[in-house]
Parts: sequence; C-alpha cells; structure tokens
Amino acid sequence: MRMPHAARRSRVVDTSASPHARLRPLPLADVRLSDGFWEPRRRINRRETLPSQYEHLEETGRLDNFRRASGKIAVPFRGLYFNDSDVYKWLEAASWSLATDPDPDLERMVDAAITEIADAQRPDGYLNTYFTFERAHERWTDFDLHEMYCAGHLIQAAVAHFRATGARRLLDVAVRFADHICHLFGPEEEGKRPAVDGHEEIEMALVELFRATGDRRYLYQARYFVDARGHGLLGEPYGRFDPSYSQDHEPLRDQREVVGHAVRALYLYCGATDVYAEIGEPDLLDALRRLWRNMTTKRMYVSGGLGSRYEGEAFGGDYELPNERAYAETCAAIAGVMWNWRLLLVSGEARYADLMEHTLYNAVLPGISLDGRRYFYQNPLADDGTHRRRPWFGCACCPPNVARLLASLPGYIYCTSDDAVWVHLYAEGTAAVDLGDHAVRLAQRTDYPWDGNVEISVEEGGGEFGLMLRVPSWCEEGCTPVVNGEAMDASFPPGSYAKVRRLWRAGDTVRLDLPMPVRRLESHPHVVENAGRVALARGPLLYCVERADNPGLDPRDLVLPAYSNPLVRFDPQLLGGVTVLDARAEVLVPEEAWKDRLYRTARPQPDGGQEAGSTTLRAVPLYAWANREPGAMRVWLRSR
Repeated sequence: MRMPHAARRSRVVDTSASPHARLRPLPLADVRLSDGFWEPRRRINRRETLPSQYEHLEETGRLDNFRRASGKIAVPFRGLYFNDSDVYKWLEAASWSLATDPDPDLERMVDAAITEIADAQRPDGYLNTYFTFERAHERWTDFDLHEMYCAGHLIQAAVAHFRATGARRLLDVAVRFADHICHLFGPEEEGKRPAVDGHEEIEMALVELFRATGDRRYLYQARYFVDARGHGLLGEPYGRFDPSYSQDHEPLRDQREVVGHAVRALYLYCGATDVYAEIGEPDLLDALRRLWRNMTTKRMYVSGGLGSRYEGEAFGGDYELPNERAYAETCAAIAGVMWNWRLLLVSGEARYADLMEHTLYNAVLPGISLDGRRYFYQNPLADDGTHRRRPWFGCACCPPNVARLLASLPGYIYCTSDDAVWVHLYAEGTAAVDLGDHAVRLAQRTDYPWDGNVEISVEEGGGEFGLMLRVPSWCEEGCTPVVNGEAMDASFPPGSYAKVRRLWRAGDTVRLDLPMPVRRLESHPHVVENAGRVALARGPLLYCVERADNPGLDPRDLVLPAYSNPLVRFDPQLLGGVTVLDARAEVLVPEEAWKDRLYRTARPQPDGGQEAGSTTLRAVPLYAWANREPGAMRVWLRSR
C-alpha cells in the first residue's frame, strides 16, 4: 500500500507553498521520537487505541452504515446523523500512524474501511450514509445535520492517507465529493446556492485539499464559506439556539468575542487562519488575533480547556469558568491545539506555541486513559469521584479526535523558515531537516516534561542557519543557551525563541536549562469561584489533588499555606511514572455545629467555624487523574 517517498509529503498542515505563512512544518516521517513521555503514548495509540476504536466502529454499526448505503446489507441506519465522521477521523488517525510506523494489520483495517466508503459514494459524488435511500430527498435541506462537516472530515482523512501512503483511492473519493459541493454552493450571482454548514469543518479541509491537489477552486470555496457565515443563512440552529451558536450572528471580521459552540467556533478559526495563509488579508488576521485575545484572557480554563457551558457545549461569558461544571470538551482542546498551530505557522510567535503545548499536556491528555482505551468527553477541574472515562460514546467525536492528534504529534515539533530551524516542543528524538541548500540531522536529548534540560545536537550535515529554540512562558527566569559548552552573551526572556545562528558542523550542540520551580497560579479576581484559591504547576504541567493520593481527606478541606514549599519527587511506579508534589497543608474541617445546617448568621470567628489540623498533601499531573479508584479531585486549592 505504501509508495516510495510518499511520507515525504506527510505534513499535517502543509504551508510549504503558502505565501503568507512564515513557517513550514517538517513531514511526520522525518521526525522520530524516542522519548519516555510522548512516544509510549503514541505506541499505545497504535497498538491499543486504534484497533479498539476500529472494533467500536464495527460494533456500533458505523461501518455497516456504509455497507448499507452501497447495498451490500439490508439493515436500518444506526446511530447519529453524523456518525460517518467518526469513521473518517479514525481513518485520518490511522493514516498518520502509518506515515511514521508501518503496520500490516492497521493497513488492512484502513483498506477495508476505504473500500466500504468508496463503494457507498453516489454517482454524483455525494456521500453521506444517513441521507441514503429513504432520506435521499432530504439532502442539503437542513444544514444543522452536518453534511458538510462529515464531508470535511472525509477530505481531511483522504489528504492524510494520500500524504502518508501516496495512494489516491480515498483522495479520489474526496475530490468527487468536494467537486459536488463546489458545483452546488456559492454566490447567487454565479448561479449557486448560498449556504454554510451548521458545524464548521469543511473550511480547513478544503484549504488542505487545495494544498494537496493544487486546484484553487477548493481554496476559493473555503474562502466563500468563511465569508458567507455571519449573514443569517442558518436561522435558529435546531430551532432553539441563537445564531451565535454556530457563529452566524455577524461576519467573522466583525466578531470580537468567542461565542457559541466551542468546537464549531475553533474549527471556523482554524479554517479562516488557513485561508489567511493563502490570501494574506490583514483584516482576517486582525479578527483572529482579536478573538484569540478574548479567548485567552477571559474565557479559557487554567488547563487550556475551552467551553464552560453544558448548554450548547458553549463558551460562557467573561470569567464564567466553573470548575465542577466545566464542559471543556476534549474536542475543543484538540481544536485549540489545531488553531494555535496554524497561528504559529503564519506568525512564528512563541505565544501560540506556548498555548499549544499547555493545552496538549493539560486539556487534551486528560481526555484519554493511560491504557489508551477509555475517554473523557467533558473535562472538569473538580469532581466528587463520579466522573469517569468511558470506552465509547453515542456521540463519539472525542475518541478518534484524540487518536488523530497523538498519531500526528511528531509533525508539530519542528518547522523551518527561509533561514532557520524552529523547535517548538521538546521531546527526545531525531529530525531530518531539509533546508534547501543543505540538510542536517538533529538529535534532541531531554527528559521533558519532568526536567527542563534540553540538548540539541547536529548529528549529520551542517551549514549556516539559525536554530530557534522556544523559551516557554512558564520559564519565568528566561534562558541563556550554551553552545558547545560556552554560554551565549544574550539571555532570552520567557515566551520567546532563543535564536542561535552560526555555521553548524556535525557534533555541535546547544543546551538549554529551563528551570522548573513549582508555581502557584491564581485567577483573575472576577473568576469568583477561584477567589482565595491557587493551583499548582511545574514546567508545562498543571497539577491536581486526587483522593487516591490523599486517603481519608476531602480535597475541599485542604488549605495550602503561603509558606508551603512542595517537595518535588519522580515516582517511576506511579501512573506510568510521574513527578509528584508533596506539600505541607492544613486541614480545615467544618465544625460539628455545621452538621445539620446549611446557613447561619455570620459572626467573627478566629477559625472561621472550622477545626484545623495538618497533613502532607500529594498532587499529581492533571492528565493522569481518574486512572485509579474513584475519588474526589481538585485543581484549585484553598490558600492563606
């Protein structure tokens, strides 16, 4: 199935020819990870997650829906109207996995799924198993039913498969469907039907199809869908939501706040950023930067999670960030990574890489269990022990979404620009870098995220170029790179890239020492729920207190004094190997008088009506919670 040199094209987002993108990602196949954090998770993704998800696709009828649509079996349609998209996301994940790690069993699953998809396509290019046979007359009549959303995921899967393998079978299916959409929808003056889909996705998919095929019709169609949104084409989504639910309340260039369904909004921003990378319209980028600022300064959880309301899976208002009722859908975190990645590609600004990293560790990873077989849909920051991961969902958008991000992760670590190699994420491994006039092989050695020492060396090749090494925003001391054993004159501040330019030769090394003290985070005062509370972080990781590590204690009763200085210790036996934080804490338990009452007249009391004790609390990385026996969890701890 694999073709020679196919993996050289295996860029997840290919800006190699985008005139308004500053950075070009390395192909997945040119990056090999050998670290102790991400590569074990990617191995589990290959060996456990992807095969088990394929079983779920079969067991829940998602693949049978395609067999039904092709006439191979006579059974009722099963599941939700957008179930096709779960198959497509799984295919994308499997394709990116094949780009770095050939696997005959996985290839057979991929080939089998593609066969069922191709056989289900209609002669006019249309493909959606829900709108087959008895519902064929309902095609394109209700844009809340995700037809273009499903098409977008098909297109992304097809591009991934083509770039990973060189095979065109799925790409040809996607091209026929894209041509069908381009023929039907667009400006009325062109004799087409004005429309946008209720769930954004098609926009970024069409841009990537343009990049894969060179056909500019797909870029123009993506731009049309971005421009057409905000003019009331959707009415009231599902007959009960405001148009802002689908970001259709005003044109994107006029929007100032992130609103509505969080995943839909973020997918729109991804597609608009992709369009900007090709056409370079300043007003479009200005709007995207404005929305990013609103999101990150007023509507984002400390974990990087996005979407605070269960109703509509939506962003809330400014500073509306409840902990136990946080929605923070795993798909929204993944979409946040995708958007920050695209903003990074067009700008080269470290703040986007910082948030991408933070979201990966603290908002995406909690969405999957350590064994790779169970998932969170919502990701609260406090829980009484009842919220547990599940092996699958009726609405199963999150599981294959996690799988495709883990499979494609090597493609997010390195980029090139005209005269530099950029290192965005730190993970041990190697990278083969083609700089046009010369090529080099870089090796990265580090125990990140547990340790902030990072060494980048030139293993092969050489030449004159810049090496851009990210100094994370959490590294508040900044960093002075050490080149071949000698410290540079310049110190680089947090939230920047340290630039080291020289004539490189094999054997040259650059070392970064990124200090990782434990940090106490606090919220903006308007986040009322977190008043008088702090969260613990170290390096890129956010921590939580879980009852499994603090038996007999209710995390609500723990108080972290200002003088408490946590002890940092790596435990190789705990949760697959984690650094834990042990800190002296007070235990303030409500006094007996509160036993049978909820309220009383407030009177000054030295102890606040609580009985005090002391203990040593243990905190673990948030991504690892809920992998043991059920119990209460808290990110934000009382402090005084």
